[in-house]
Amino acid sequence: MTIRNLDKLFAPRSVAVIGASDRPGKVGSVVLENLIHAGFGGSIWPVNPKYRKLQGLPCFANVSALPAAPDLAVIVVPPAAVPEQIEALGRMGCRAAAVLTAGLSAQTLPNGRTLQQAMLDAAKPHLLRILGPNGIGLLVPGLKLNASFAHASAAAGQLAFVSQSGALCTIVLDWAKQHGVGFSHFLSVGDSADVDFGDIIDYLASDPQTRAILLYIESVKNARKFMSAARAAARTKPIVAVKSGRNARAAQAAASHTGALAGGDDVYTAALRRAGILRVDGIEELFDTVETLARSRRLPGERLAIVTNGGGPGVMAVDALIEHGGTLADLNPITTAALDRVLPSTWSHGNPIDIIGDAPAERYAAALHAVMTDPGVDAVLVMHAPTAIAPSLAPAEAVIAAAKGTTKNILTCWSGGESIMPARKAFAEAGLVSYDTPDAAIRAFTHMVDYRRNMQNLMETPAEMPEDFTPDHATVRSVIATALGEGRSMLNEIEGKRILTAYGIPSVPTEAAKTPADAVQAAQRIGYPVALKILSPDITHKSDVGGVALNLSSEAELVAAAEAMLTRVRKHRPEARLDGFSIQAMIRRPRAHELIVGALTDPIFGPAIMFGQGGVGVEVIGDRAVALPPLNMHLAQDLIDRTKVSRLMAGYRDFPPVDREALAALIIRVGQLISDHAEIAELDINPLYADDQGMVALDARMVIRPSTVTGHDRLAIRPYPSGLEETVELRDGDKVLLRPIRPEDEPAHKDFVAKVSAEDYRLRFFSPMRSLPHSEMARFTQIDYEREMAFIATRMGPEGHSETLGVVRAITDPDNLRAEFAVLVRSDMKGQGLGEILMRKIIAYCRQRGTREIVGDILRENQAMRALATELGFKSTGSMGHDVIEVHLPL
Repeated sequence: MTIRNLDKLFAPRSVAVIGASDRPGKVGSVVLENLIHAGFGGSIWPVNPKYRKLQGLPCFANVSALPAAPDLAVIVVPPAAVPEQIEALGRMGCRAAAVLTAGLSAQTLPNGRTLQQAMLDAAKPHLLRILGPNGIGLLVPGLKLNASFAHASAAAGQLAFVSQSGALCTIVLDWAKQHGVGFSHFLSVGDSADVDFGDIIDYLASDPQTRAILLYIESVKNARKFMSAARAAARTKPIVAVKSGRNARAAQAAASHTGALAGGDDVYTAALRRAGILRVDGIEELFDTVETLARSRRLPGERLAIVTNGGGPGVMAVDALIEHGGTLADLNPITTAALDRVLPSTWSHGNPIDIIGDAPAERYAAALHAVMTDPGVDAVLVMHAPTAIAPSLAPAEAVIAAAKGTTKNILTCWSGGESIMPARKAFAEAGLVSYDTPDAAIRAFTHMVDYRRNMQNLMETPAEMPEDFTPDHATVRSVIATALGEGRSMLNEIEGKRILTAYGIPSVPTEAAKTPADAVQAAQRIGYPVALKILSPDITHKSDVGGVALNLSSEAELVAAAEAMLTRVRKHRPEARLDGFSIQAMIRRPRAHELIVGALTDPIFGPAIMFGQGGVGVEVIGDRAVALPPLNMHLAQDLIDRTKVSRLMAGYRDFPPVDREALAALIIRVGQLISDHAEIAELDINPLYADDQGMVALDARMVIRPSTVTGHDRLAIRPYPSGLEETVELRDGDKVLLRPIRPEDEPAHKDFVAKVSAEDYRLRFFSPMRSLPHSEMARFTQIDYEREMAFIATRMGPEGHSETLGVVRAITDPDNLRAEFAVLVRSDMKGQGLGEILMRKIIAYCRQRGTREIVGDILRENQAMRALATELGFKSTGSMGHDVIEVHLPL
């Protein structure tokens, strides 16, 4: 359940307060007082059998005595009474309640259910939505609704604030009042037993009064719903979040390096990034960031120029920029020459552009004009330190005038106190963002960059995989089943490498040996020199107990190393079971980078992929980045780019660059492996050697557990549903592949639309033909399979590339009640029955998903589509104006 009946919760016309009171300081008294004093225009009905009147209003003895079903009930009764009140409200027709009572999950009924579960069970038959319990309530200032026990009211505005912490809500209300910040919605979700972040984001995404969504997150309950809602909303308005508990998870007992390195907070960061949500560290930064995004344009790039009248502040800004991983623009020689003509000879002759402390307004204007015309500059930070020679207001007015003549973002930093306040006021009135310190200004620019990257990740067209491959699922299942059957939770190195091979991940040839004599025979088959490692289901990190010996070049060395290894391991881990040794070829690649590619299973977001610098010191170095599968080439490259080791991989001195495309493809395969097989809880490939010759896994460690769910059900983002692919035959006997659309299809989709006639385009889009920009093409091809589906008909074209012949799509509402369809066939493919094939495909899919009905709009003159709809069972439900007919098909 998602947005159903949320209109009753957030836009009620009547509110009942169950448990209203006149006792000072009681929650029921404060809620009633807040409702009345806020000026709510609808009906307010107190409910309490102890009173006949409360605060001048008639008070009702119980829910059944109310004059009508309230749109919203605010419940402040003791925990044990909540379920029966919900039941009574539901029977009466109430469809929304804010339960402020705490302690429901801690109290249990005789039948074993918690009071919270009893509350939900009572609400479910009536589709009654519950905000809370254990929250402070909600405020919708535009409706003058204050259904909370907050100590302060909220001004109307265009920001929605949603928090899991009631205490933080009261702090933010105070802060907002002091800073003049208003809200469209101010919501305390409490324990989120029913209405959660995903539901609220879905609702706010389409709310015209909400310009941006601000979140305070402690935990997420339904990861897939949260990700789907956020990814959809983030395309239309900014979502900024504070996530608490950065250091809440201890990973000391993790069985893999990945588990120890990539804690829960890393996964949250990866999830928020993938959803397009900008993460910040505190409340003030939360609001500053929204203000920055509201007053700025989307960055075309990430290169910043700094114009300052003080060398010190300029250097501080550069330090902060580099520390945040930003990019300082390199000035074009033409720009440098232009600056030479308008600045004193003592200017800095570089970026930051120090225009000297006595700079008047005219010098600011001239410098800005030169910098803003530089094609290598994407944004400009203008800084000013007050001096007795140059007042602060005149330079500010010059900056404001310059900003009107450019599409580039200008950020300002007028540092100081009272003397610069007129300049700050001028910037605010002109709509320019201004900051107190260089660090604050750079932090704001960094958020603009992060927001740009998030949007790119949502809209970027990924490259095709270098090559298709089909995993050997049977081998993987067999290896895992054998280990689980033996009661093991850890695969040995030999088993791990068998699984890697099944997914096309190259690993060094490795054999198992029970005894030193067996190890000698294995080494003779592999060829010296070799590496020797202990095999034990009880030893995770072999080097910690002396269980690794390298560069063994003879039988004598090998036997001596094996016997010494057994002695060391038995001394350090006498309880460990020893299964023998693994012997592998000694790889000599002196210029290879030691990397780690790993995966873990997060309890909230499911599988997550980690990449970073590997080797024995992997946990000490701590250079890693995390991403959620499924991955494509763009997302895998982005994961690589977020590590420090990626810069080394670009090549330096006599170290050649790593084949990044091959590395990205390997990371994608690791993501597919852990997604396909739910029994794999953690895995490490460490070290993974990578150089210009390719990749090779030297060691593999996998933790397994029995699982009752399929691999894909664990994922926070529904992966490409390959099981929906099918080959069909057209009327002329030609065979085409029907399959879900993929982000990689954008180039072919663009060609497809170009081959649609102007008339067919008009009949589909109800408008004259035009070229669709990348942003629209990305929306058509980068879909959320959890909420929408698009099937394309495709075949190999004459040039050996896949071509799109037709497409049908259905976009479903968040409650999966109704799906809206659209279909388009390439003009030269008409008459082959492809339109009917595509329509039957999407109807079958929606029926299988449990969608209630499919609807669509057809131009009245489109006789062919009207006839097909009738043949498929669609009925006309009326007209949308004179030209458009609406049809629907109950499922």
